[in-house]
Amino acid sequence: MKSGRSRVLIVDDSAMMREILRGILESDPDLEVIGAASEPAVAWRRIQNERPDVVTLDVEMPRMDGLTFLEKLMRAQPMPVVMVSSLTERGSATTLRALELGAVDFVEKPRLDVKAGTLQLASEIVAKVKAAARARVRPPRPPAAQAASPAKEPSRALHRSTHAVVALGASTGGTEALREVLTALPPDTPGIVVVQHMPERFTTSFAQRLDSLCRLRVSEAKHGDAVLPGHALIAPGGRHLRVVRSGGTYRVAVGDEEPVNRHRPSVDVLFDSVAREAGANAIGAILTGMGDDGARGLLEMHRAGAHTAAQDEASCVIFGMPKAAIARGGVDEILPLHEVAPAICRWAVRHRSGPS
Repeated sequence: MKSGRSRVLIVDDSAMMREILRGILESDPDLEVIGAASEPAVAWRRIQNERPDVVTLDVEMPRMDGLTFLEKLMRAQPMPVVMVSSLTERGSATTLRALELGAVDFVEKPRLDVKAGTLQLASEIVAKVKAAARARVRPPRPPAAQAASPAKEPSRALHRSTHAVVALGASTGGTEALREVLTALPPDTPGIVVVQHMPERFTTSFAQRLDSLCRLRVSEAKHGDAVLPGHALIAPGGRHLRVVRSGGTYRVAVGDEEPVNRHRPSVDVLFDSVAREAGANAIGAILTGMGDDGARGLLEMHRAGAHTAAQDEASCVIFGMPKAAIARGGVDEILPLHEVAPAICRWAVRHRSGPS
């Protein structure tokens, strides 16, 4: 277990942002800012000489953009990186690419009144950097943009309601974990509902990217959408997602209620609704993430007769959420990430052959 303060290098071309981040991070006794760099070449030298535990990395910088630097860094010397990203639509796509390249997490850089806006995010920045220091950095995979888009197979299943629900929850490290799970599922998989902790404007790009990679249809959920076989619905950033049942049909409700476990969307909110509405006609899996959101809801699903699973520690970027779920006693299977999709498929086959 790592002891002592986590050593952080700040990489940002803005002197003001470097100073703001330094002040925020040094306010926590568990963090030590070992330096700051205004451009990638300087950052590279400092990384080689000082070996930080975590790097915060701006996206737009002179001479070499943050993504190019991140890709080179993760190939040569993988380490925890927290990106600093703008709130623009372009920024969301860039951030998703950074997560594909191996970044652990990201912080949204405010567009207006940067100093005041960043200071308001102080607790989030500290929490994400501290979590990154404990993260298991996975080797980068080929960028999704280079993959061929799979043809969506026409299926009669898409025209009938689902009799079962697959519920997935994830946070830090979850964008890539969900990509691995969803791309491995066949187009006749029961309807899927997903909560990934992510702010507004990011989930649209996330759903579109997954849709381009999967044999399933993937979309950002809209209030009243039907939960259909072969289709995954992603909770919109900043809004809760629930499953509701009307007769033989499952639909989703999207709402703006208060955050739960500091999150909106919350995995607990989704899992609670699945436990209540689907009971034994569901499977739930909790993937990599910081904190304990989803642990209570997965226990409720387990008590309602659903099959439940958690990602194992070795394959998690952050083992927080699965660990909390396992500790509560609501997990039937603990699985490495590559086994989650096969487990869903096995459950779906058993469910189809059993009583409805």
